[in-house]
This record gives sequence, structure tokens and C-alpha cells, in this order.
Amino acid sequence: MEKIRLSKLMSEQGICSRREADKYIERGWVFVDGERISELGTKIYPTQKIKLDKAAQAQQLGYVTILINKPIGYVSGQPEPGYRPAVNLINRESQFIDQRFPQRFSPMHLKNLAPAGRLDIDSQGLLILTQDGRIAKQLIGADSQIEKEYLVRVAGTLPKEKLALLNFGLNLDGKALKHAKVSWQNQDQLSFILREGKKRQIRRMCELVDLQITGLKRVRIGKIKLGNLPEGNWRYLREGESF
Repeated sequence: MEKIRLSKLMSEQGICSRREADKYIERGWVFVDGERISELGTKIYPTQKIKLDKAAQAQQLGYVTILINKPIGYVSGQPEPGYRPAVNLINRESQFIDQRFPQRFSPMHLKNLAPAGRLDIDSQGLLILTQDGRIAKQLIGADSQIEKEYLVRVAGTLPKEKLALLNFGLNLDGKALKHAKVSWQNQDQLSFILREGKKRQIRRMCELVDLQITGLKRVRIGKIKLGNLPEGNWRYLREGESF
């Protein structure tokens, strides 16, 4: 059995992200089989037991995850000149308050807040930003199985054989797409449920079957639904909620 870099193993086990693991190791917040580890690059066996110091556990408990109903015209990640990032929507005035979960905005919650997945500038709906590397890995890690659901308004005709192709049989960037769940919701709107997120995937899929998209909205990520969150507003992931 080969030894593996400790930070890599911590990420694989869902303890934290690799970047967070390196920070915890530097601070002496990681124990392996009861021994405190503080040297970066340390390698251990996969069978050894990893435990975080209480200080690291407390820091993780303080992390926030934020849900935004992103309007069209905002980019989900790093903006190009002239474009507005969705994180600019997060402030006291735009917080959607649920009286049962009255957590209030703090500017500290913007520190190291990063999008867990993309949503195109010309698309709207549910976007997740998080300080928690565990959640980011769960949503966008290479082995993520989290479903993302979209409502897509289209123009054009879609015979049964092309609908079947949207479900399985298309290739993008020279690689076969995973199985999707695509079905009609009404005469001009499709539901797409995907387990992957290639750049502009749904738009490119529709182009391959000669459909034109007139509107695209993400309404669910895993078990979290957009629900009644108003456009341009945001809320915290609540205690007891998970993807």
C-alpha cells in the first residue's frame, strides 16, 4: 500500500478542501492516529485515522453557504471587464429573510466566498456560493453525482428521436455526455436534469438538435430548490438543509 499526501487524502475523504487542509496542517490542527501533524507534504497510509483539532472544527462550523436567484446579466465567477459578478448581489438589502431562520448578513461572510458551479450570464436561477470546501467538492468535484435541474424555453421542433438524443447519445468536445433526463413540461418548455456541467452545456445540446433556447432557469441543485426566492435576492443555506 502506497502512502498518499495528507492534504489530498483529507480532500478525498470530504474533511475539507486541499487548500484548507494545507492551512490546517500549517497551524497544527490535524492529527493522524493521534499524532499532531504540522509539516506540509506529509504522506500517510489511506487506512490511518485523520482527525481535526477543535479549532478547525469551530472554523468549519462558522462557514456559510449562500443561495442566490441570479438574474440575467450577472456572471457567476470572475468577471470580465464590463460584467457584474453575482457576489455583488449579496448585501443586507437583498437578503431574503425567513423568520424561522433569522441569520443576518455579516461582511465577514464575503471572505473567501466562491461559486460552486457556473451559471451563464444569459441564464437565471439558483446559484450557490460557499466558504466551505466540503460543499464545493460535493457540488463540483470530479466525482460529483449531484443533480442540477433546469427549465428551458425553446423554439423549434423536436421529434422523438431528437428528444431521445438529448437524454443520451450526444457528444461535446469529443466526449460522450452522461445520461440526462430531458422531458417536456409544456408545449414550449423542457426540463433538463443533469449530473455534469460542461460550459454552456444545455445551449450546445439544443443546438445539436436544432432547437433555439429563449429562456433558461436553474430551479434545483440536489435537494435544494429555488422555491420562492425572489430574483436578485439571496439567503443562507439553513441548518438541517443539505444537497
